[in-house]
Order: sequence, then structure tokens, then C-alpha cells
Amino acid sequence: MNALSNRRFIALGLLPALLIYALFVFVPVVWSAYYGFFNWSGIGEAKYIGLQNYTEIVKDPIFWRALKNNIIFVLASVFGQIPIALALAVLLHKSSFLQRFLRSAIFLPMVLSTVVIGMVWQYIYHPQIGILNFLLDTLGLQSWKLQWLSDAGIAIYALIPPLIWSFVGLYLIIFISALQNISSDIHDAAKLDGATGLRKLVSISLPMIRATVQVAVILCISGSLKSFDLVYIMTKGGPAHATELLATYMYNSTFTSYRYGFGSAISTTIVIVSLLLIGTSQWLASRKKEDLI
Repeated sequence: MNALSNRRFIALGLLPALLIYALFVFVPVVWSAYYGFFNWSGIGEAKYIGLQNYTEIVKDPIFWRALKNNIIFVLASVFGQIPIALALAVLLHKSSFLQRFLRSAIFLPMVLSTVVIGMVWQYIYHPQIGILNFLLDTLGLQSWKLQWLSDAGIAIYALIPPLIWSFVGLYLIIFISALQNISSDIHDAAKLDGATGLRKLVSISLPMIRATVQVAVILCISGSLKSFDLVYIMTKGGPAHATELLATYMYNSTFTSYRYGFGSAISTTIVIVSLLLIGTSQWLASRKKEDLI
């Protein structure tokens, strides 16, 4: 009876948050999926057209360019932000003054406006007054100086450093919390067994925060697939759609062309792609875990 009362209490406590989540997240997703089957300009009557919006998306080369760029962002986030944050967490999870200062400095981009971050990196990449080309010039590497955001061949890769820099602090804090929550008894037992340094890190610490790393991977994938503001501020998807992402593709199709039905279909496609990538990552993680066992 006591357990039943606890479940009811927990359910009542979660109910308001679940209702708010359903109202502002689930309902809009379903509503957007519904309008994806219509030709609608945002006002007036919506005309049902079946799967024509989705057919047009599949046939549009800009969509595939945007999907490719989003995959690049996902890979850069998962294999850039996660390892860097994990390495920094191992180095900075203690509580000395220097480590606390460095943690705060690394986390600082998370509290900055994306507009500020985008403008800062625009100045860094500026071909005439940018610090990057200035440093290359100072080092005698004039041949390495490029039009970082204007060259269609490298623009998408130039966006990766600001992407990683912006969010690595978030995962640093998550991993530090996970490492600090490992019981001191486990560390003491490992010390008695002779496991210290790198051996303890690889055999004990990292396996014990595996679930946290998996959550971070999910956050990386979902966050990368809905990336918009940084790219829109720095390049607006250009040049020649070279940095177009699914979110900017949706924005331009919806609010520039006033095709709300088509934009809704793109939104639904983004949700589907997100679920597929997250499901694949979790399947691969579970397979790896089974192999280790």
C-alpha cells in the first residue's frame, strides 16, 4: 500500500510537467506532421495534397545537401565535443582553484548569446581583418590563408570549430558530475587492487559513466540536427547552399517562400531522421556493451 501511494505521489508530481511537455512539444510535432500533407501558405484554406510535399523533398538536391551537412555536424559533435569534454573532465574533475577557474572558462560560451558567438567567429574568419589569417600571415603560412566562410568547399568545415567550442562546456559539466558521483569506496577498492592512473580510468571510471556518455551522445545528435542559429548568423546557409542545414532549409522554405505545408513536411522529416540516428546510436552502443560482456 505504501508503494502504491508513492507511485501515485510521483505520478501527480510528474503530471504538470508532462502536460506542459505534451502541450508545447508533442502537440506541435503532431500538428506539424498533419500540415505536411497540405499545400498551405499560412493563411487561408489548406489544400490536401497527400505525399506531394514529401516527394518534392526527396527530389530536391538542396535537401540532400542539407542532410549531408547535418550528418557532418552530427559526426563533428559526437567525435569532437564528447571526446574533448571527456578528456577535460578527467583533468578538471577535482576542486582546486585552477581547475574551477578553467571549468568556468570552458563553460563560458554556454552562457553567451549565439549571436555574440557567431559574430566573434565571423571576425576570426574575416579574410582581411580576421585573427586567423593574421596568425597564418605572421607564421609565414600565406598559402594557407583562405576565404573561410565564402569558399563553398570549406565553409561547412569552418563552422565546426565554433560548433564544438560553443557546447563542449555543457558536456564537460555533465561528465564532471558523473565522475564525482562515483563512490569513493570504489576508488579505494581499486587502489587496494593496484589499479591506479590510466588503468583505473579505463577499467573503472569510464565504464561507470557509460550511461552518461550515451545520454550525451543523444543530446549531441538531437542538438546537431536542429542546429540553426549559429549557421544562420554566420553564413545564412550560403554560399550557394554550401552550409545549408535541415533547419535552415526548413526556415527558408517556410518563411521566405511562405510554404507552411512544405515546411511542416521538412520538420517531420527532421524528427524522423533524428529518431533514426538516435536509435542507430543506441543500437550500436548496446551491441558494443554485449560484446564487452
